[in-house]
Amino acid sequence: MSVEEGAGGSAERVVFIDDETDVCRANRQSLELDGFTVETFGAAGPALAAILADPPGLVVTDVRLPDLDGIALLGRIKAIDPELPVILITGHGDIRMAVGAMRDGAYDFLAKPYPAESLVASARRALERRRLVLENRTLRARLDAAVEEDPAFLGISPEMVRLRRLVREVAQADVDVLVFGETGSGKEVVASALHRWSRRAGRNFVAMNCGALPDSVVESELFGHEAGAFTGALKRRVGRIEHAQGGTLFLDEIESMPLGLQVKLLRVLQERAVEPLGTNEIRPIDMRVVAATKVDLGQAAAQGTFRDDLYHRLNVITIAIPPLRDRREDVMLLFQEFLTRAATRFGREPAPITPAVREHLRRHDWPGNVRELGHFAERHALGLGQKEVSPPEAATAGTLAEQVDRFERGLIREELIMAGGDVRIAAESLGTPRKTLYDKIARHGLTPTDYR
Repeated sequence: MSVEEGAGGSAERVVFIDDETDVCRANRQSLELDGFTVETFGAAGPALAAILADPPGLVVTDVRLPDLDGIALLGRIKAIDPELPVILITGHGDIRMAVGAMRDGAYDFLAKPYPAESLVASARRALERRRLVLENRTLRARLDAAVEEDPAFLGISPEMVRLRRLVREVAQADVDVLVFGETGSGKEVVASALHRWSRRAGRNFVAMNCGALPDSVVESELFGHEAGAFTGALKRRVGRIEHAQGGTLFLDEIESMPLGLQVKLLRVLQERAVEPLGTNEIRPIDMRVVAATKVDLGQAAAQGTFRDDLYHRLNVITIAIPPLRDRREDVMLLFQEFLTRAATRFGREPAPITPAVREHLRRHDWPGNVRELGHFAERHALGLGQKEVSPPEAATAGTLAEQVDRFERGLIREELIMAGGDVRIAAESLGTPRKTLYDKIARHGLTPTDYR
């Protein structure tokens, strides 16, 4: 694979800087013969302008330049992009300086005179590293976009921070995944993120709910069939497995799959091939499988309601989604996001969040998790949510002063959470002087760990 094929955009371009024309010409020829695109400069200033306008994949520069030495140039480049690789070319007396520059972020250094093969080999390694850096940046951008698209992934709780990090790491591993979570916790959101943040993102994400289809059609849906394979099969149908070629197959409620079908799925997972109904043709499949369940499959396997061998085949990596009741600091954040989206969709102003609604959000266990919270936000946007909650006085025991203190502490904590711990922003939102808010934070015993 050439560098151009592997990097894309400007990532394959090499900027070479040396004030000796013959050196530039010879090195450019060596690099171009090996498939690189090279742009040469005799000084640091014009090279920096080109790097700013269109960042290359690699910079190769002599240490001694007429307008700016290579060490200072390295600092300028790292200020533009800390992960842009820079190879330094040094004379014999500059080696100690070059070694120090590597501690400051230089990718490599070559001591003059060096063979062309050494430059080419170092450039290849540097550009491969650059390709991975840009790929990771793309994945991080997809992560940010996914959080925007999927409110269920929002959260400031340690559990959600860990979940997002785990999903991002597993997405790049390209292994089969088992997702465990209660009803409404966001299992399909996790599966979709695993697909979007992976290298399979450009291919199909195929979802199938194993519990939503009658047993009589699940096999055909999953494996596909040829015309005439059974009564009523009038034409060929591509199954979900084959449709997921190159992409991701998401099997929701895998615990509902009939035992007989589990045997066939196990064979597909082991051999990465599918045999549609009505044919002896075996078709190779390249896909990732993400299976989701709301029950303990290990326990189901022990009880004989799920195949033990399939469970162990699926259980390469398990991602457990924390229930909403275990990350209560996310409830208000999620509710406000769902409420804003619902109000926009219904074309009306968001209904005010009354003390009774706040207390309900704080105290309710949310057995339906994020899905239940989202539905409550929709009803609240339509003005119906208030009917489901009780006044905070009825829901909280204690004297009036104790209830007021408890409510004030909760309100301040929620505003600080929404403000990311910024007291200035929280004070403006609450309409209170900053010093007063600091006093109340101290009086209620709130610490940064309570709201960051």
